[in-house]
Parts: sequence; structure tokens; C-alpha cells
Amino acid sequence: MSDSQFFFICNVADLVEGKGKRFIINDCDVAVFRLNEEISVLSNICPHQKAAIIYDGIIEENKIICPAHSWEFNIKTGCYQDGRHGLDSFEVKVQDGKVFAKIFRKEINW
Repeated sequence: MSDSQFFFICNVADLVEGKGKRFIINDCDVAVFRLNEEISVLSNICPHQKAAIIYDGIIEENKIICPAHSWEFNIKTGCYQDGRHGLDSFEVKVQDGKVFAKIFRKEINW
């Protein structure tokens, strides 16, 4: 991958359809999901209680539900269901069966 801003996450084959997986990439805690053969990469930190649990959430249609207090986020954009920003989402590229994402470190002001 020529763009140095994209980081290797895993092989597509390592992801189970309808399940999340946790990774630490570029000092960022991320949740990776494979749903309907599409890959999404979101921040793994729930904004409610700052817990690293999004990867273990319940997937329903196009949303991920936080396992702690049932907050709902769009699985592609990370937005709350009403459209407000919730979780950071990261640009994804799949090349030769490998998943890459443009992971950036962001100051969190909670």
C-alpha cells in the first residue's frame, strides 16, 4: 500500500461476518466489523463511559449497539442514530485480501 497514512489492520479472512474485533493501531483502540461483506473501522471507545467495548456490541442491521448501556451508532459512520457525531470512523481500503485503514490519533475532550 503506497499511502503511508493507511495502516494494516488484518486479513479479511480474520474477520467473522456480523462480529466485531478489537485492534490497537497507531496508538488508537479500534473496532473492526465485517457486515454484508463490507468492512467498517470505528473508534472502540464508547463516549458514554469511555469504555473500550464497542467491538463486543450487538450488530442489528446498520447499527452497533454498545453492550454496556445500549447506545446505538451507525456501523459505517459512527454517528448516533439521530445523525450526531458519536464514534470516529476511519477510511478503509481492502487490497489483496488485506484490510487497511487511515487511523489518526485525536485528542479526546471529555
